Amino acid sequence: MLKSILTLCFSFTAIAATCQTNIKLTNSVVSDILKGNYVYEVYEPSAAFNDPHAIAAELSDRIRPDSLHSYLKKMSAFETRNTGSDTVSDTRGMGAARRWAHQMFEKFSAENENRLEVSFLQFDLNICGVSQHKNVVAVLPGKQTQDFDGSQTGVVLIEGHLDSRCNTSCDTNCLAEGMEDNGSGSALVVELARVLAKYEYNRTIVFMLTTGEEQGLHGAEAMAKYCGDNNIPIAAVLNNDVIGGVICGETSSPPSCPSENDVDSTQVRLFSRGSFDSPSKQLSRYIKLQYEEELKEHVDVPHLLTIMSAEDRTGRGGDHIPFRAAGYPAMRFTSANEHGDASNGPNYEDRQHTSDDVLGLDIDNDGQLDSFFVDFNYLARNAAINANAATMIAQNVCSDIGFEVEQRTWSKARVNIGGDFCASPPFRLAYRTETNDWDTVITVTENMSEVEIIPGFNHFFSVARVNEDGIESLFSGEQFIQILGADEPEEKKGIELLQNKPNPFDESTMISFIVHDRPQSDMALITITDVQGQIVHQVSSPIKIGINEILYDHGYGKVGTYFYNLIIDGIKIDTKKMVFVAY
Repeated sequence: MLKSILTLCFSFTAIAATCQTNIKLTNSVVSDILKGNYVYEVYEPSAAFNDPHAIAAELSDRIRPDSLHSYLKKMSAFETRNTGSDTVSDTRGMGAARRWAHQMFEKFSAENENRLEVSFLQFDLNICGVSQHKNVVAVLPGKQTQDFDGSQTGVVLIEGHLDSRCNTSCDTNCLAEGMEDNGSGSALVVELARVLAKYEYNRTIVFMLTTGEEQGLHGAEAMAKYCGDNNIPIAAVLNNDVIGGVICGETSSPPSCPSENDVDSTQVRLFSRGSFDSPSKQLSRYIKLQYEEELKEHVDVPHLLTIMSAEDRTGRGGDHIPFRAAGYPAMRFTSANEHGDASNGPNYEDRQHTSDDVLGLDIDNDGQLDSFFVDFNYLARNAAINANAATMIAQNVCSDIGFEVEQRTWSKARVNIGGDFCASPPFRLAYRTETNDWDTVITVTENMSEVEIIPGFNHFFSVARVNEDGIESLFSGEQFIQILGADEPEEKKGIELLQNKPNPFDESTMISFIVHDRPQSDMALITITDVQGQIVHQVSSPIKIGINEILYDHGYGKVGTYFYNLIIDGIKIDTKKMVFVAY
């Protein structure tokens, strides 16, 4: 784990030449809580409110667009939240912003029987000429400090980066209100600390605003390293970045906008790493499932949750990445539409990473903003999706499950479920073909179940335990099975190149191949060619037995027919066609 973090220190750092040092929480009580060293009765509410279905039913009403508006208005008044900006002033810069956030967390704690413990996560690193930096952290202690197997219970982390920037990453003089990027995510985290402090959960929930994201994910990296160094388990990381805007910019980061000035206020993108057997992608699928089954019936405006193939937008990154690299399940919420790609070239006219990333405009010149770039109702709906997901994950349903899948007939598979601590039914069984979404999720009441499947496809299965309240655990890792047709051999050999998914596609697609028998070489080569046979891209990949996946990202807006080739030991194993389309 530590090795992964150290690698990140060099791969993400553009401004600094070394890793964070002297990482510490300024409030030792928060440190003890994260390590599981606390007495829960100190934080037990006088009136318990812990029914997850009841919580889900009232989230949309309790999350207030007006509150989100007020937080954004306050953040805009600091003029800049650049990581290297003033830390002494009470009215301008990062110091004023982080002290305000700390005070808001303390205020919410006082309003909820002092159930939140608040701290700075302080670390030393030279960023933009400033040597010491602070994340802002609020912790809602959970009822359980030990898991079913005696290990420490993992925490749930909801985060967003507080810092902002203009074109030049260390320009501390420019106006950098950063309302979409990432005042919107910061406001969401602050509001959820207010709303969720009322409830009682089994897992501890951490609310965190990071610094240094714009210069290399430094604040998130510091927290990931702190958790790794102190053996603090994290069950899930929900990162919120550029989450409140609805207007498409001319250069919006792909794959988002269909056209400039398009408005989308009913969709949110879920980014996470990997596909097959990826804990982070499984987390995204779980979040979508909980929205569909727990929250959707209580909302006035339904949302489409789109599970993206890539970990982030083309050429971009976010604060979920250091946690994923450290081995924790982590994902990112981002608006369907963004106003720019932060390229800031000569003809760049979008708002992201400019002084124009403001809250809105005064159209009628009456001194009041009346045309907003951040949609507070849209932001509130995204906050509810976060809160609902955190609520279900924080139930800490036992997930120590093992299972096996076997084909029984051309159209049936058998799933055998077991485990040391939570092998008793009911279970949820999820399976998909080669899409990012689960095709089917069913409840089974026995340890052995047969399910209908489609022959001739590859199927990916995972399972979850269901508790007495009907809430699922996080789903297990996936198992892969090729469902054979009537004319297929019972045992496949060699190496198979699969059809890319999705296809047709825009921006990125997953290319997969199955290794049944290990070849002499440890590396495979995927080449992408146009219809004339010219190579337009190639990538090498280590070979492992089973499913091998490569995310191919060709960029945004290309069209045409291309071919991808699998080459191992200098031999072309297979070629398949794929289609680029511009949505």
